[in-house]
Amino acid sequence: MKKNILRNILAKGRPSLGTRLWSVWPFYMEALGSIGIYDYAEFVAEYAPYTQNDLENLSRAAELHGMGTIIKLDFLNREYMAQKAVAAGFQGILFADNRNAAHVRDSIQAIKPDTPEFRGQYGCPARRFIGTQYKLDQLDHAKRLNDVVLCFMIEKEEAMENLEAICSVPGVDMVQFGPADYCLSRGINLSEHREEAKAVEREMIQIALKHGVHPRCEIQSSEDAYYYAKLGVRHFCVGDQLEILRRFWSDQGDRMREIMRELI
Repeated sequence: MKKNILRNILAKGRPSLGTRLWSVWPFYMEALGSIGIYDYAEFVAEYAPYTQNDLENLSRAAELHGMGTIIKLDFLNREYMAQKAVAAGFQGILFADNRNAAHVRDSIQAIKPDTPEFRGQYGCPARRFIGTQYKLDQLDHAKRLNDVVLCFMIEKEEAMENLEAICSVPGVDMVQFGPADYCLSRGINLSEHREEAKAVEREMIQIALKHGVHPRCEIQSSEDAYYYAKLGVRHFCVGDQLEILRRFWSDQGDRMREIMRELI
């Protein structure tokens, strides 16, 4: 049985570090893993096209370097794709757009094993997660399912209103604030309400910690970690594949245009 890297980190009370990938080309996953710095990679499936074959290949590439994987999923097909992602080898799920405790409970049940104890909805599929049908005994498979790390975006006004109840649902490992979607749900622009969104995020962090749930924060620079560390955050996702490229393209492209104007 392959150990769930992020679950092991949580069990030991250690901080964790991840980063976000958009591309399904396994080469990028291997390149990231070869650095040997990151605990896991988050594949943002909510934003990018992918197939189930891609999910298996991404998982294999991460496993080659002892790196964990999380997948971020859309809300509407979350239960189906969460099961398929875990079957492919993903060790954590980041559920987007849940609004209340009932949504969260349904998401968790999709991943919990179909045993008398847990009464979840995940059976015993013949997929690589269990090494095909006969590799793992059923109760070992159930244990592995229970190790899958379950994370939830708090990115709706309704989700913030229900945060105490959400954090009280058994099985919630992590929560993460989503400022863009939160502002959208309120009918306002993030660019005009950044400080307000920051205040809501701080509130989310405080409530999560009170309930023993790990807040996870997405940052674009290591310098940003100091702010969150002072709030009690120990789990970070630094950088985003597309954002890094966009910044480089914009910055260097602007500079090159200035140089080229001097050549005219």
